[in-house]
Amino acid sequence: MPVNHLRGLPELNNTYYAMRHGRSRANAQGIIVSDPRDGLLAAWGLTGPGREQARAAAAGSGLTAAAVIRSSAFSRARQTAEIAREVLGAAPVCLAPELRERAFGCWDRTSDQNYERVWAADARGDPAGDGVEPVDAVLARTTALVAALERAHHGAVVLLVSHGDPLNILQAGFRRLAPAQHRSLPPLATAEIRRLTLTVVRSN
Repeated sequence: MPVNHLRGLPELNNTYYAMRHGRSRANAQGIIVSDPRDGLLAAWGLTGPGREQARAAAAGSGLTAAAVIRSSAFSRARQTAEIAREVLGAAPVCLAPELRERAFGCWDRTSDQNYERVWAADARGDPAGDGVEPVDAVLARTTALVAALERAHHGAVVLLVSHGDPLNILQAGFRRLAPAQHRSLPPLATAEIRRLTLTVVRSN
């Protein structure tokens, strides 16, 4: 069974928001960039429009300077988080390795149309290709971060800045769905901020 660190929690101490990075240079070129050796480089950061997306999303989010911001270290997410921090006047961003991009292995540096191949394999429960990070592993690491934040804070508003697949899989974890079902949920658009709500399990 996939490890969902939120499984045993009836409710959360904190309020969580997911934010996908703004439009990146990889998005603009239509390629997959998931290897940290590339993803950490500034060359694969945000485009000009992506920066404006991030600024507008943060300004319209209703979040305040009290927000606790955690971010993937990939340049496109880190730059998005820093823009959000600046707009909100929040405390410094803390990088969280748990929010890194999903590894797409053999599909890295290929057309982003190959995401569809991976998602179809996810839904079937099949291996998605050599070196592709399983959905169960992404669920385990992202929900482990939330569980750690639950222990560290009480009553905080937390903004998690990451990438499409990790956030969609985390969203499935909040909904208590199998991670293979992540594409049944609406994916986040670039720079979108969305509240993550834990599905309540009612006992009979």
